[in-house]
Amino acid sequence: MSGIYIHIPFCKQACHYCDFHFSTSMKKKEEMVLALAKEIQMRKSESEDEIVETIYFGGGTPSVLTSEEINFLIDAVYQNYTVTENPEITLEANPDDLSQERILELAKSKINRLSIGIQSFYEEDLEMMNRAHNSVEAKKCLEYATKHFNNISVDLIYGIPGMSNEKWKQNIETAIAFGIPHISSYALTVEPRTALNKLIQTGKIAPPSDDVAQEHFSILVEVLESKGFIHYELSNFAKENYFSKNNSAYWLGKKYIGIGPSAHSYDGVSRSWNVANNPIYLKSIQEDKLPTEIEILSLADRYNEYIMTGLRTVWGVSLNRVEKEFGADYLKYLHKQAKKFLDDELLIIENAVLKTTKKGKFLTDGIASDLFILN
Repeated sequence: MSGIYIHIPFCKQACHYCDFHFSTSMKKKEEMVLALAKEIQMRKSESEDEIVETIYFGGGTPSVLTSEEINFLIDAVYQNYTVTENPEITLEANPDDLSQERILELAKSKINRLSIGIQSFYEEDLEMMNRAHNSVEAKKCLEYATKHFNNISVDLIYGIPGMSNEKWKQNIETAIAFGIPHISSYALTVEPRTALNKLIQTGKIAPPSDDVAQEHFSILVEVLESKGFIHYELSNFAKENYFSKNNSAYWLGKKYIGIGPSAHSYDGVSRSWNVANNPIYLKSIQEDKLPTEIEILSLADRYNEYIMTGLRTVWGVSLNRVEKEFGADYLKYLHKQAKKFLDDELLIIENAVLKTTKKGKFLTDGIASDLFILN
């Protein structure tokens, strides 16, 4: 097995663009931590003869937990699973939670990787997104964190309405100036049930432009590759030896267990997910029941997932693996569907591996959907 993902379903406030599962009420936080530890224990039979290589605290905002609560959950994993000698243990954190004192506390824990939600170093962008931190806190937390952690990732958002190419380039260069070895960067997207969608519908904010997002993406790739970053996944860039082991495992199809409300799990043949409701989750766990739904993946489902994840990564889609795992008919179909993209130089085949070209990279998800087999 690759890893354990622990979903912390709490945030101080709701970012306008976010549609992840969380609550802004902290009333049940202690109860939730106990429930998460219990689910960790309840599911240990799923990992017999497996070794945990990564532990990842996602959310929500995991940094709203105290250091004691984080350590309690890490200890629960160690008590119930076989953990590799040097696991990657990541904490997603927001700058407003990362005071100098808090960073020192975390540095003394088993956490060895921070993923910090900067999003932008500009005040007007942070206000528009309703982030809980300001630009001063964004820079201060990186100043402190880089003194105590070598392995740090920052999140940046591009395609923000009103963001010029120069401002976007400055955002990237500011992150690089702190010596950050990993950057995850995503286009601002408008999800249906978000405050951002309402603000756009009422004309208070301009809608994001696909053309601007594509231009920002090109700048992102150009600047980071010129600074020695490897574009190892569509939205992820890292210096050598700093790829996210947790996320790489997802893309490479390794098994993982998701703990907490709305968390997903994968065992190679099925996908399962917990209920996205804090009270129902708590009640179920307290009654010794897993609030989980399971979907057995068909051969076509597994093929489609491999195409989607493979094309997004530097490892591409192995044609030999397609033939071995899915059969000659699937390989024939893939060649047929890929032909127009190969002709348009959006895809390329190198050493029996199908990959996107630089020209096709921004269009990866759309290309992948055209290579899918419909059930």
